[in-house]
Amino acid sequence: MTSVFGAESTTDEVLDGVDLSGKRILVTGASAGLGVETARVLAARGAQVVGAVRDLAKAQRATAEVRDQAAHGGGIELVELDLASLVSVRACADALNADGRPFDVIIANAGVMACPQGKTVDGFETQFGTNHLGHFVLINRIASLLRPGGRLVNLSSAGHRYADVDLDDPNFDHVPYAEFTAYGRSKTANILFAVEFDRRHKDRGVRATALHPGGIRTELARHMTEEATDALIASINAGQQAAGLPPFTYKSIPQGAATSVWAAMVAPAEEIGGHYCEDCQVAAITHGQGLRGGVQSYAVDPDNAKALWAKSEEMVGERF
Repeated sequence: MTSVFGAESTTDEVLDGVDLSGKRILVTGASAGLGVETARVLAARGAQVVGAVRDLAKAQRATAEVRDQAAHGGGIELVELDLASLVSVRACADALNADGRPFDVIIANAGVMACPQGKTVDGFETQFGTNHLGHFVLINRIASLLRPGGRLVNLSSAGHRYADVDLDDPNFDHVPYAEFTAYGRSKTANILFAVEFDRRHKDRGVRATALHPGGIRTELARHMTEEATDALIASINAGQQAAGLPPFTYKSIPQGAATSVWAAMVAPAEEIGGHYCEDCQVAAITHGQGLRGGVQSYAVDPDNAKALWAKSEEMVGERF
């Protein structure tokens, strides 16, 4: 895909001159970091943003800038959503369906990373349950609200390279828990969910994609110590050096959210549908160890995506 945008592009650059008046967009996790920046730039271009958040009071404070910069009829409203509780997820979906107003885009932005071993309210491993299963139920329950021509954008990560999904032991019942293995499984699941959602909905003009926003300093890393962060960056740089690539550098938050809004509003739908993106372009399939660019083949494998969908339905007790 030919694109004037890349790793250093910002949200404002990607949406320069784009009028989103009349667009309605759901953004999960719109109370910090990338979620707030995504909501800000969309509302500033005229979109009506619905921010789905766990803590309404925190989100109200965090989105003051979104309201201040909203233009051309844009704005933000907040709805409660705790992705670690299917009761909350279903209540949120029920409220959105009862409201009945359609969406042009859903951006599944919320997530947790490298947290200590734990369980969601429903007994799922925390990262898989929050990052994947919560979004899986929410998005499938409101899928009919996506307009023809609409899009689903799942935020994944280069961390998907840590691990494929384990459909035989998704909750680490039989193997020792490892924070980044669990994170990798959940981020692979985000991609596979987009692959299968795209296959199921593209005939009605709805496409789905997943993406890596880049390495950004946000609340997502709150469970990591400084030592763990330094070790992770050293590991990434070792892989970069071995591949003849430059060392890792952090993106700013506006750079990190750029691929989200590019995939949501700018990129040709037929080119991103069912694919994984990074740095405002579709990523190539790559192999080998380390957190280099590209996507592992298991994360975009259609049979793997169908198997995950079936396992996810089994786990949540609901068919879509």
